[in-house]
Amino acid sequence: MSETLDGRTAVVTGASSGIGAESARALADAGATVVLAARSEDAIEEVAADIRETTEADAVAVPTDVTEEAAVEALVDEAVETFGGLDVLVNNAGVARGSDVEEMTTEEYRTMMAVNADGMFFATRAALPHLRETGGTLVFVGSFAGKFPRPFNPVYAATKFWTRGFAQSVSAQVGGDVGVTVINPSEVRTKFGDGWSMEELYDEGEVTEPEEVAEAVVFAAECSPSMVSELDLYRRDKFEDMF
Repeated sequence: MSETLDGRTAVVTGASSGIGAESARALADAGATVVLAARSEDAIEEVAADIRETTEADAVAVPTDVTEEAAVEALVDEAVETFGGLDVLVNNAGVARGSDVEEMTTEEYRTMMAVNADGMFFATRAALPHLRETGGTLVFVGSFAGKFPRPFNPVYAATKFWTRGFAQSVSAQVGGDVGVTVINPSEVRTKFGDGWSMEELYDEGEVTEPEEVAEAVVFAAECSPSMVSELDLYRRDKFEDMF
């Protein structure tokens, strides 16, 4: 079963580019009012203006550092006060700094944990009371890296294991009131919030595109009263050499 997103309000973190920006556009195309959050004010203002020009939906930009709990609370409060409620939270903000554990600096480690774990906790905590009121949906953008051990960037992978565990446990706690979905794409041709990009590593169509993840976000948001607990988006040859 599905419901229209007309009249619904969605907050998207990490909305300055890539998956976050495309998710905001897709939600707006589906009828939702969107609140875009990221550290880069210019970037989210540009995306919000494009949404207002190309869709019939309203879109506002709220500069937010998800590692600052007061800023996240202010983001959710502004969305609720401006539009009368909150129906969807897309927990997307994330970074992927460093790689090898032996070479990773403490600063890189703490930054990744702060954005990828703390940021999702702060946003979820602030949004849950409002999502309970509306019977809304909480969407986490996870990763293939959060399901299978891998040698590349173990700390990033660990944060995505954390995302899945947190999302599923939150669902167990609030599932009677709030739908909770975690979306796990494999490689995505997108930019990360720290400037690192996978666009140069893959040709168009070779791996998952941000627009495909955005379609999954809308699909999860439209499911009601059922929900999608976990949705994997893998390129077709992903498992060929794994087993």
